Amino acid sequence: MMEDINVRSVRYPVPVDDKLVKIALKLGRTKRQVFIQMVDYFYKSKKDPLDLNDELLKNALMKNHKDYIGFIRKQEDMLLIPIKTEMDRMVASQIKIIDRFNSEVLKHNVDVLNKQNVHEQKLNAIGTVMEVMQKTHKSREQLKAQFLYILDSYIRSRDAFGLMTSGKEKEELISTTKAQVSLL
Repeated sequence: MMEDINVRSVRYPVPVDDKLVKIALKLGRTKRQVFIQMVDYFYKSKKDPLDLNDELLKNALMKNHKDYIGFIRKQEDMLLIPIKTEMDRMVASQIKIIDRFNSEVLKHNVDVLNKQNVHEQKLNAIGTVMEVMQKTHKSREQLKAQFLYILDSYIRSRDAFGLMTSGKEKEELISTTKAQVSLL
């Protein structure tokens, strides 16, 4: 026959038993298994059940926290600071490039604008000359028309003369025609 190893018993109040039952149901174990596991846990972790704040856990978390902070500082020194330095250098370089580009483009635009102004002035002068030429051309056409009218009048008057026309009338016609031509 096998010997029973469960020879010890623990006595505790009913409210504690209620809590133990709830824990056992929640974990899906027997009360006996939960009790044995609690004893093993406190034995192995060396934690004091009265210490609800769990100083060992706090110390472990603080150590991990310090390790993380150290890791972050290392990353900052190795990566972040050099990246920020390079970004600052690149931004300064880009600002110089933009300034240079703006100054060159503006200078070029001013040159182009000045050349456009010169071309505009030349075109205006050409336009003025063209207007004068057009007016002159019109006045030449009018002058020709008037001259043809005077010549036509002279020819009609001369043809109207007969054999008996005096030299004085002929001279008057010539002087009148010359006077009309000189008024043109």
